[in-house]
Amino acid sequence: MTIPRLLVVDDDAELRQMLTMFLQQNGCIALPAGNEAEIRKHLASGRIDLILLDVMLGDESGVEICARLREEQSVPIIMVSALSADSDRMAGYAVGADDYIAKPFNTDLLLARIRAVLARARRTSSLAHRRQKATFRFAGWYYDSKRDEVISPEGYQVSLSRRETMLLRALLANARIPLTRQEISVALDVTGEGEKASDAEGRAIDVLVGRLRAKIEKDPKAPEMLRTERGVGYVFAVDVVAEDGQ
Repeated sequence: MTIPRLLVVDDDAELRQMLTMFLQQNGCIALPAGNEAEIRKHLASGRIDLILLDVMLGDESGVEICARLREEQSVPIIMVSALSADSDRMAGYAVGADDYIAKPFNTDLLLARIRAVLARARRTSSLAHRRQKATFRFAGWYYDSKRDEVISPEGYQVSLSRRETMLLRALLANARIPLTRQEISVALDVTGEGEKASDAEGRAIDVLVGRLRAKIEKDPKAPEMLRTERGVGYVFAVDVVAEDGQ
C-alpha cells in the first residue's frame, strides 16, 4: 500500500507536533505547516496526498484557504475545528472540504477518517500531480506528454514503450521524491486499486527501470538521473520544470 504524505496544518505548535508524531507512528509521512504560505511551499515542492486543515489559523481562515486551494487542485482536505455546529460543517463542505472533524476528537477516529478519505481519492493516483502539466524539461531533455515525444539534449527523439513512458511521467511528476516499488506500481496501474505489489511485480519494475535508464542515461550502470535509493526504491534525482501546454 502506498505510504500517504499528509500535511498537518494548525497554528498551535504543540498540537501540530502531536498530530504529526501520531500520524508518523501510524504509517504516514506527516509534514507540519502553520499557515497558507507554508501549505503552498509544501504543495510546490512535492506530492501531498491529503491536507488536515484547522479552521482557525490565527489571522487566517482555514475555510478561505480551502476555497482558494480547491480552485487550483483536488488534493483531499479534511477540516478540523472546535466549531461543531451544522452551519460550520456546511461552510466547510461548501468550499470543497472532503470531511469535517470537530475538536476534541479521538485520534483513532481521526486516523480512520483520514484512511476513508484517502481510499475515496485512490482512483486519482496519489502519485500524479492533480494539476496535470503538458511538458517537462529536465537535464537538457524535453518531454511532451500530449505528443508522447521525448527529445534528448542532442535534439533527437527517443522512442519509449507505453510502460516506459508511464514510468517516466510518474518520475517527472515526483522529482527528487524517493518512490517505493509499491508506489511506482500504483502509478503504472500494475496492481489495480493500489494493492501491495508482489515480489514478481517488484522485479518487473526493476527491469523496467533498467530499460528506461538504457534510453535516457549516459551510463546506465552509473545513472545520474534515475538513481536507486537504498532501502526505499528509486528517485529521479534532477530538477524538473513542468509547464502547461499551448
